[in-house]
Amino acid sequence: MKPQNNAQDRMVRMTDQEFTELTTFVKSKYGIDLTKKRVLIESRLSHELHQRGITSFQQYLDLVRKDQSGTEMTTMLNKLTTNLSFFMREQEHFDYLSKVVLPYFEKTRRNNEFRIWSAGCSSGQEAYNLAMVIDQYFGPRKGKWDTTILATDISMRVLTKARSGIYSEAELNGLPPSWRTKYIDTLPDGNFQICERMRREVIFRPGNLMEPFHFKRPFDLICCRNVMIYFDGPTKDSIINKFYDWTSPGGYFFIGHSESIGNNTRYQYVQPAIYQRRE
Repeated sequence: MKPQNNAQDRMVRMTDQEFTELTTFVKSKYGIDLTKKRVLIESRLSHELHQRGITSFQQYLDLVRKDQSGTEMTTMLNKLTTNLSFFMREQEHFDYLSKVVLPYFEKTRRNNEFRIWSAGCSSGQEAYNLAMVIDQYFGPRKGKWDTTILATDISMRVLTKARSGIYSEAELNGLPPSWRTKYIDTLPDGNFQICERMRREVIFRPGNLMEPFHFKRPFDLICCRNVMIYFDGPTKDSIINKFYDWTSPGGYFFIGHSESIGNNTRYQYVQPAIYQRRE
C-alpha cells in the first residue's frame, strides 16, 4: 500500500533566487527580516501554493504582486508573522503607566486629552489592557478625559479578532478577577468579550510601520512592544526616529523587554524598556 504523503513530503522548496526575491520584497514593503526563516517560509506557504495549483514560489510571488486587491499580500503576511499577545504582558509597563505616566499627564495636559498609540497591536490585548489601566486610574474623572487609543497592525486577521474583543478563557489569564468582573462579558458560546464601554475606547486600523506616518497630532504614549524583533538594525533605527518625531514633548515610548534601541536615539532612557522624549 502506498504511504500517505505527510506535510514534509508536500513542502515546496525555494530556490536561492526565489528566497532572496521574496525576503527582499517583504523587507522593502514591511521591514520584516525573514533572511533566517527559510524553512518557516517554506512550511507556512507551501499549503497556499498547493491551494492555488502553482508549483513554485516565483509563481506565488508573481501572484501576490499582481493582486491589486491586496488579499494575497494579506494572506502571505498572516502566514509569515507570529502574532503573540496576552493580557498583562510585561506588567511593569502597566504599573509605570498607572503610577508615573498618567499622574504626570493629568497635571500637565490642559486640554484633558491623552493620546496613545499601540503599534503592532496584534489581537488587541495590549490596547484593551491600556484602556483598563486608564479607566482604573481615572475612575469617576474618566468622563472628563479623551483617552481614545489608536491600535494598528499589518495583519487583517488579527485586527478582525481585535475588533471583536472576543477571547477564550485561557486568553484571559493574567487579568485580575475584579477586572474580569468589571470589563469582561460572558458569551453564550462560553467565550468572553471585552465590554462595549472598553471596546469604544480603542480604534483599530491597518498600519504599516515602513510607510510614512500621517496623524493630526503627536502621541503622549507610543507602545511598540515585541514588534521590532522582526527588523534589522537600520530599519529599526529608522522606525524609532519616526516614532520620536510623533511623540509629544514629555511623551513616553515603551518597547519590549527583549528589545533594545541604539545609543544614538534621541529618546532619553528612563528604565528598562521605557524611554521619554524630554520637554
